[in-house]
Amino acid sequence: MNPVDIPDVLTEDLRNKLSLLGVATITHQLQSRNIQHAFMSGLRPLLPHQRLVGRARTLRYVALREDRVTEFSAGQNAQRRIVEAVTNGDVIVIEARDVPDAGTVGDIYALRAFHLGAVGIITDGALRDTEAIAELGKPVYHRASHGSTWGRRHMPFSHDEPVTCAGVFVEPGDIIVGDTDGAVVIPHAIAAEVAADAQAQEHREAFAIERVRAGESPQGIFPLSEERRPDYEAWREQ
Repeated sequence: MNPVDIPDVLTEDLRNKLSLLGVATITHQLQSRNIQHAFMSGLRPLLPHQRLVGRARTLRYVALREDRVTEFSAGQNAQRRIVEAVTNGDVIVIEARDVPDAGTVGDIYALRAFHLGAVGIITDGALRDTEAIAELGKPVYHRASHGSTWGRRHMPFSHDEPVTCAGVFVEPGDIIVGDTDGAVVIPHAIAAEVAADAQAQEHREAFAIERVRAGESPQGIFPLSEERRPDYEAWREQ
């Protein structure tokens, strides 16, 4: 895919909205739209208490085959091309087939990507130079850590094409949101409506939290029933 063709729906307003929303809330909104496989299962944040909102740019590794490794690995391979292609607000999303015992990105290429404007990296494989990447202080989600280079198990095959990362189909231009729970993928075509509905959901949940803290049962307030909606509307007006 030509970078100019990658959807770019992440306006400043949308970014600000998503930066305040929980991944669990967004995942629920996607489930309510029958999108059941949007949360990137099994990936953990490298650093706690960070938020990630960005546009997906993708990198796909395929399994190593010794007679083709030179062809796919030499020169400006797919890994090097995607790192040089990122711009402000991008998240590099790496398909590595959930392989835990070979690195997929190390500190030098991570540093270069963040220098060019990337806001996060996600891999369903392993990080290499994990401590050094952590010192960069940027949001990174990963399956494992491993000391080897990707050449032990992978070949960099393509970039800016659809990938499957941690069981989730990701297209370039989709919106990635991450927090302590993990990361979720919002299809770019519905990102604005999902953000609006998630914002409304969290507002209703704030009412429920306040009432439960006051000693009430969640019955009728989480989820909000029609009988309790007038109470919520009065609270919202206040």
